[in-house]
Amino acid sequence: MSRPVSDPNLLTSFPPVVGDRPHTLILGSMPGERSLREQRYYAFPQNSFWPIMAQICGFAPESGYAGRLNALKAAGFALWDVLQHCERHGSLDSAITADTEIPNKIIELLDKHKTIDRICFNGARAETSFRRHLLRDLPGRRAFTLIRLPSTSPAYASMRFEEKLEVWRESLLR
Repeated sequence: MSRPVSDPNLLTSFPPVVGDRPHTLILGSMPGERSLREQRYYAFPQNSFWPIMAQICGFAPESGYAGRLNALKAAGFALWDVLQHCERHGSLDSAITADTEIPNKIIELLDKHKTIDRICFNGARAETSFRRHLLRDLPGRRAFTLIRLPSTSPAYASMRFEEKLEVWRESLLR
């Protein structure tokens, strides 16, 4: 049974970041506590998302948030989270209560932005939630490449930064 979106225990994600002609949609699962508090994607300083994307897109890692978003869009990357709402205690993806997941309108975004042909998942939970809620609704007349990337979260410590960067770089740069 799904909960009403007005449930005060449900967290709410952000709107998508999308430029004019995106080719790749990068999906996280749900913003962490600090990101929700600051209303910024990947606000936790130890998360390696922005340092990795700085290397890939060629912007200074210390750039302001608006500048980082503009650099992503200019490089053809769109950014969003699979989940619009969910219940989670803490910031870990493993703490998301699966039966509270309500996905974002990603299919509508893909229908609107027909230049997107690649969907990358920032970690396993983003991919699992996407496959659970949205895979069956992907527009069938378009081919999408789906790629699970290693999570940029510091909780995913089995890979060093340099290893994560290399996998992300190989996957995002054609």
